[in-house]
Amino acid sequence: MADPDDDDSFFANVLKPGSSLNPQFLLILDVAFIALFLILVSLAVLTAGNLHIFALLAIELGLWASVKWFVHELQNTPLAPTEGVGSKKDS
Repeated sequence: MADPDDDDSFFANVLKPGSSLNPQFLLILDVAFIALFLILVSLAVLTAGNLHIFALLAIELGLWASVKWFVHELQNTPLAPTEGVGSKKDS
């Protein structure tokens, strides 16, 4: 029987620390945002320019931009040295 810790599937890696910088995860996230954008644009056309749809488009674009900015800042942040769980600093 396979050990669950050895599972290298995408879903097993999503909750691991640092998984937000995984290129596969970022690609899937971008595809989801593109799909949502296209759906909202098609709804804007079908509803003849409903203001609510344009508001949702603005929210979606703002969320997408904030996620991209956060990932960019996360990639530029240097990693802090990790300390042991039980270690204490001497004062």
